[in-house]
Amino acid sequence: MLGVDPGLTRCGLGVVDGRPGRQVVLVAVDVVRTPRDADLAGRLLGIGEAVEGWLDQVQPDVVAVERVFSQHNVRTVMGTAQAGAVAIVAAARRGIPVALHTPSEVKAAVTGHGGAGKEQVGAMVTRLLRLAEPPRPADAADALALAICHVWRGAAQQRLAAAAAAAAPGWRP
Repeated sequence: MLGVDPGLTRCGLGVVDGRPGRQVVLVAVDVVRTPRDADLAGRLLGIGEAVEGWLDQVQPDVVAVERVFSQHNVRTVMGTAQAGAVAIVAAARRGIPVALHTPSEVKAAVTGHGGAGKEQVGAMVTRLLRLAEPPRPADAADALALAICHVWRGAAQQRLAAAAAAAAPGWRP
């Protein structure tokens, strides 16, 4: 499971192995950085190449990407959405399913509280993966939290979606 915490300046990538109800294990974690003064195309290309390299190396079953959530800074939202789209396209090219999770879903899955702060998320990721210290920067911890969230919630969400799709043609009010 590859978790992607998208961002133009720092894009977190975290891979965990596990199943619902079982211990999750850290496989790899890193943060792709791009210079703020570089042009947008170059930054997105750099993120895309890094994500593609990770997909080729770790060959995840699913890629979980943070769903862009309304923020006050439109410029930040756009950059985050663009970086997330690069990861989604890279996975789609390889036929790897993509799941989107909101920040509050991830926080609730990992900490039990959808309004948890970055420090709480980092602390719980550290505890859940039995690490000596929190992954730094926070983008690394957030990427791991996305991966953990999908391991624990993704299968249930897929079953619910399949049941809803199967029931839809015959459903009547």
